Amino acid sequence: MSVDYKALKNGGFMRQVQKNNFSLRLKVVGGNLTAEQLVTIAEIAQKYGAGRVHLTSRQGVEIPFIKLADVENVKAELLAGGVETGVCGPRVRTVTACQGSEICPSGCIDTYPLACKISERYFGRQLPHKFKFGVTGCVNNCLKAEENDLGVKGGYEVEWLPEACTLCGVCLKACREGAIEQAGEKLVLHSEKCNNCGRCVKSCPFDAWKGTPGYILSFGGTFGNLIAKGEEVLPIVQDTETLFRVADAALAFFDQHANPSERFRVAIERAGWAPFKQAIEEAYHG
Repeated sequence: MSVDYKALKNGGFMRQVQKNNFSLRLKVVGGNLTAEQLVTIAEIAQKYGAGRVHLTSRQGVEIPFIKLADVENVKAELLAGGVETGVCGPRVRTVTACQGSEICPSGCIDTYPLACKISERYFGRQLPHKFKFGVTGCVNNCLKAEENDLGVKGGYEVEWLPEACTLCGVCLKACREGAIEQAGEKLVLHSEKCNNCGRCVKSCPFDAWKGTPGYILSFGGTFGNLIAKGEEVLPIVQDTETLFRVADAALAFFDQHANPSERFRVAIERAGWAPFKQAIEEAYHG
């Protein structure tokens, strides 16, 4: 019987060293699974695998030792339990995310809903090579946004409200960048030093700092055979409409300029950062 191993891999079934055994990659968006999904995964691992799962470095779950003969049954039973298979190969991979502002006190953006929107829009899209999105809630950067092809980091654009301020000095101590200075009866924000962390907003006991959440984007990060930090080429993005317009432009640039099996970073450097920045800035401005 002829086996289409490429199609199996595209659908998340990765060949193991052991003949006709596969480690099945599951679709996990933003690191979130329900208790019911976990039960389904455990049942499949026990019934068709080796009774265990593997947690990947990108918040994924893999079930090893799935037999070739069981592939269709496994897919059907997973789907019945609300679990989808993942993808491999040259396409947009699972979107990762930290817990964000819903749970984390440091969070500036609600990461999981955004990860779901990114996944709905791009997951599985065919590209010259794999492409990874990562969403982190604040500049503490637990998810290491700059390691991704397109990283999204939450931040605040901040504004001082003098009518609410008592000059207590809490924000001066909270700011790690030295971006806030007291000048007489006023506070001065040095925007060139501000890293949009929002610590002034979160620490102020009198709500004298207003924080507007936004997205700090980085492009071209990779942490495999090639290690490179994603580059920030835009001001902080204030809305998802602009974010998706920029992401569309980034993927279009990748599609247009990359050679087959060439990572996004390599394609940008070969085509040139100047034309890439121009394309991204045009998308940013609409």
